[in-house]
Amino acid sequence: MNDAVIVDVVRTACGKGKPGGALSRVHPVDLLATVLQAIVERNGLDPAMVDDVIGGCVTQSGEQATNITRTALLAAGLPESVPGTTIDRQCGSSQQAAHFAAQGVLAGTYDVAIACGVESMSRVPMLSNARGQDTSGTLLGSRYPEGLIPQGLSAELIAARWKLERDELDAFAARSHQRAAAAAAAGGFDKEIVLVGGHTTDETVRPGTTAEGLAKLKPAFTGVPEAERFPEIGWRITPGNSSPLTDGASAALIMNARLAEQLGLRPRARFHSFAVAGSDPILMLTGVIPVTQKILDRSGLSLDDIDAYEVNEAFAPVPIVWQRELGADPEKLNPRGGAIALGHPLGASGTRLLATLVNHLEATGGRYGLQTMCEGGGMANATIIERL
Repeated sequence: MNDAVIVDVVRTACGKGKPGGALSRVHPVDLLATVLQAIVERNGLDPAMVDDVIGGCVTQSGEQATNITRTALLAAGLPESVPGTTIDRQCGSSQQAAHFAAQGVLAGTYDVAIACGVESMSRVPMLSNARGQDTSGTLLGSRYPEGLIPQGLSAELIAARWKLERDELDAFAARSHQRAAAAAAAGGFDKEIVLVGGHTTDETVRPGTTAEGLAKLKPAFTGVPEAERFPEIGWRITPGNSSPLTDGASAALIMNARLAEQLGLRPRARFHSFAVAGSDPILMLTGVIPVTQKILDRSGLSLDDIDAYEVNEAFAPVPIVWQRELGADPEKLNPRGGAIALGHPLGASGTRLLATLVNHLEATGGRYGLQTMCEGGGMANATIIERL
């Protein structure tokens, strides 16, 4: 009864992260405020009971600067007594927020917490907070004298070193769209999406996507100067087999199981295990492999015990290599599609994946779900939840 449980988890629809995208006119503070309002109102929760709001956001500049989580909870009408903080673990920021919230409940320092995340990539461009960053002459520069590289090149290196061909990457990407479109048509996302900006449909899903169509797209990173260091790159990564720039927000209501019972709230899942790991910052995106091994060792579960895997599709090589290295069942992998189709609003993606995973387990009667996310700088989070 002292478990940390997920009472509810919601998200906005995902909008294309460019001017004119479905959510591009919505200020990121309002994006996040909308899901915070929804999570409180849907559950009849007295917002004064919230001990903390922990939010993920990657590009914390411009409209997303100055602790957007605190700003958004005030915009949502939560009491001024409720604190909030914003964290950056790159793409895993809101997954880490969920870990911190749940761990606070397990430690007894929180009774009620909200984990959330937001990213408006149309209004606050990715890496706009990193312009002018130079590590030459620093201790980091002495450790990596040739410098780190963009994630797109890391994806190219993974494709080259694991000998993934372009047609395999495009076929995986097409499958992501097909699965997401099928889930949407069946109402699979209805329970998790809340209305914002007049939209409840993911703008990034393209039902008619085929591998043949994706094969016509040109590689995305041929002009990156660091590529000269890696002659093995075969130029397989395109906008079609990568996640698109995306706007969105998401939030999870996490609390002590005993309190949830007292309040008459039905927990939907409990946090079973957590893990975080670092990995090679050049390959960068392979951390999902060791962090999965780590969480399985800690949990006492095997991959066969897990009913669904959510492995974030930052780039198609990531889930493909994860599945190969761990011998995972491909049918359990991103069963409702992934970020290639549904979008990747950086800071919001962790709790977005959690929303989709919880709803999939409920719809299928599955017990355990595993979520893992590759992260910039060579890191990864992993979470195992148990449906209740």
